[in-house]
Amino acid sequence: MRISVKGRYALASMITIAENYRKEQYESIVNISGKLGISKIYLEQVFTLLKKAKLVRSVKGAQGGYILTRSPDKITAYDILSATELSLFEPTEGTVTDAAPEIEASMKNLVFYKLDKTLAEKLKSVTLDDLLLEAKRNKKGQELMFYI
Repeated sequence: MRISVKGRYALASMITIAENYRKEQYESIVNISGKLGISKIYLEQVFTLLKKAKLVRSVKGAQGGYILTRSPDKITAYDILSATELSLFEPTEGTVTDAAPEIEASMKNLVFYKLDKTLAEKLKSVTLDDLLLEAKRNKKGQELMFYI
């Protein structure tokens, strides 16, 4: 499975915003761009999709930026990716529908539907809070410094 740059940037950006959720602090595109090393212009496109999906809201002005619309434990990886990865969740197109409908049905029932269902279940089981905790866990490992 291949997640596009847009989907990966959306996940990373949402984790960044989740870091300040408890403080009710807005994150600007410029700050997110700087923290993640991502193009500001590209992030604006990503946030347009996230805002349309009602995952973030924005405030304009000097203290403005983006904030989550729900707590990180209520937003899933599925929510984020379904807002940005439109083709990932499209139904599989027919392959041999006219020539061999029985083969088409067997592929859909035993492969494509199961794959779609499993993917959705797995992504719905991972919350933004889980992603944030994992990022913090990985960051702690980077902070270790040994002197000899």
